[in-house]
Amino acid sequence: MIVRQFLHWVRTAPAGQRAEATSALARAYLYSDLSPDDRAAAEGAMIMLLDDPSPLVRQSLADTLAYSDGAPPAVIHALAGDLTDIAAIVLEHSLLFIDADLVEIVATGNSTIQTVIARRPWLQRSVAAAIAEVGSEEACLTLIESPDADVAPFSIDRIVQRFGTLAAIREAVLARPDVPAATRQALVAKLSEALADFVSACDWLDPDRAQRVAKEACEKAAVTIAAEVPDETHSLIRHLRETGQLTVGMILRALLSGNNLLFEEALAELSGVPLTRVRSIVHDRHIAGFRALYDRAGLPASTYPAFREAVGTLSEIDRYGELSGSGRLKRRMVERALAGCERDEIGEVEPLLMLLRRFATEAAREEARLYCDELVAEDTIIFDPFLDRVAA
Repeated sequence: MIVRQFLHWVRTAPAGQRAEATSALARAYLYSDLSPDDRAAAEGAMIMLLDDPSPLVRQSLADTLAYSDGAPPAVIHALAGDLTDIAAIVLEHSLLFIDADLVEIVATGNSTIQTVIARRPWLQRSVAAAIAEVGSEEACLTLIESPDADVAPFSIDRIVQRFGTLAAIREAVLARPDVPAATRQALVAKLSEALADFVSACDWLDPDRAQRVAKEACEKAAVTIAAEVPDETHSLIRHLRETGQLTVGMILRALLSGNNLLFEEALAELSGVPLTRVRSIVHDRHIAGFRALYDRAGLPASTYPAFREAVGTLSEIDRYGELSGSGRLKRRMVERALAGCERDEIGEVEPLLMLLRRFATEAAREEARLYCDELVAEDTIIFDPFLDRVAA
């Protein structure tokens, strides 16, 4: 019997020759027409070779058997517990592992093992969830970049929660077509937090100012994201409220950006009033109904003048076609709200005026930038006689 001869020879052969012979034995097991006795003997020999002191021999087994679903399961599962370089081969390619096996290995394996599992084709949702929960940065990045992995939205959220401050993770998540608006906003929040801590540590900005700038950046991003995916506005508002980011500044920014849907969804979420009713109140000419809705939403009385002025100009502004629902502040609305609040003598309005002045500056700068971009984009060519003479 050839297997018996192999077992006698392998006891004294050099490691390199043993590795070559092991590969030949494994190929014979997979592809040759062996008798049942020879097949059983070959499997026994491969199981014995799992204890070979040379990694070359065990790697030969892994290289030959990993790609076949006809490999002996006992050998494949034993190789999965071998040295990392050997285990990685079968864990990435073998089809003999069930999802429960892979979840357990992800929980106990190192970063390399987790990463090769994340590279497996057609990775199932349960395994992806395990990687998102306990996987290393490299494994999570590999998972996010995999075009075949079935990754649930909550797993993407978990990866963002754990590694959202890392640029590579952010870019990979944002490159996916299935990322919901709430997740995109969470990434912005993570980035803003990291940047605020960085500039504070470098003494570039006072910590309080850095946090304010980061907060306003998150609010601006939320309004912009809502404008890009209006169908997800409700879920975005729910996420913002659950994470404590549904601030009065963000709601006011939405209104002054002409994003009525985001503004109305926020009022409906905070007040508990149905969206259709909120919409009719906001667009009603009688401001008393809006004040009752505003109070029910629990928004501060100190910022009411700005909302009152902005809501009061909605119909007028809409006639100019400015209520496009974009994420950009509408300069006309901001200036009208600011002018109205400057005339208001009720309550402490100074913090509100400061906020509106920042909004006014931002709107003016954005308008100027867009105007200059339009000028540059014009196809008109201006000829200078002096330049013509020089060229001649």
